[in-house]
Amino acid sequence: MTVGIIGTGLIGGSIAIGLRESGFADSFLGIDTCEKNTAKAVELGLVDEAVVLDEMLERCQIIVVATPVDALVKLLPSILNNIGEGQTVLDVGSTKLPILQAIAGHPKRHRFVATHPMAGTEYSGPTAAIPKLFDGKCCVFCEAEKSAPDAVELALKLYQSLGMRITQLNGEEHDLHTAYVSHISHIASFALALTVLEKEQEEGRIFELASGGFSSTVRLAKSSPETWIPIFRQNRDNVLDVLDEFINTVSRFRTLLIKKDFDTFHELMGKANDIQRIIG
Repeated sequence: MTVGIIGTGLIGGSIAIGLRESGFADSFLGIDTCEKNTAKAVELGLVDEAVVLDEMLERCQIIVVATPVDALVKLLPSILNNIGEGQTVLDVGSTKLPILQAIAGHPKRHRFVATHPMAGTEYSGPTAAIPKLFDGKCCVFCEAEKSAPDAVELALKLYQSLGMRITQLNGEEHDLHTAYVSHISHIASFALALTVLEKEQEEGRIFELASGGFSSTVRLAKSSPETWIPIFRQNRDNVLDVLDEFINTVSRFRTLLIKKDFDTFHELMGKANDIQRIIG
């Protein structure tokens, strides 16, 4: 089987590594808007060849679109225009509703499977691609009932070969819950990094004193703006909703510090510890 990877960065490249190692496919073609990324993906062995889109659509049985989500909305209709009934297209976008709406009335909608493998790191580009990135992680399928059964089956086999667990949500549910568990985490990390950079003018002190806790909390602040601005743009309303709640909670902690109400502070921290029960 030949797999096409559009977007040969962290996610697309890691998918290629995992599929090659699992034996799911033996040939990979790549495209990236950055020619250096495409060349690097070939050099690293993530893909076997760099091709133009028309050639990829002619040669591949399955096409994985791993571009930023704004590009996904524009690109998917044209891809579906040029594939046949034996081909399957899937995306890996962190938002779903705008993407699903963009192809809702397309005559080849049934050849598309909307997916979100919920895994990643703070790094980007082909050199960030790693083995086992998806092992044990969750992949969300959205509106699978609108996809052809054989396309869904192929997508399931693909993600299962990467060691992923599968769950299903509709587009609205997906975007709401990812705002809670993913998107707000990135905003909080960006904000904390900016706060520390503003208050601590001695960069050497940040490097010298930063502990594991600080490093893990601001890890996501290293994430690419090119990836995350489109996500925030597309999921703006849900992110605003959870961001308001986050600001209210931080403001409550501030008030407790002002009042020296450490008993209530202790109580809230105990409630926060309950997250360990859910995610370990």
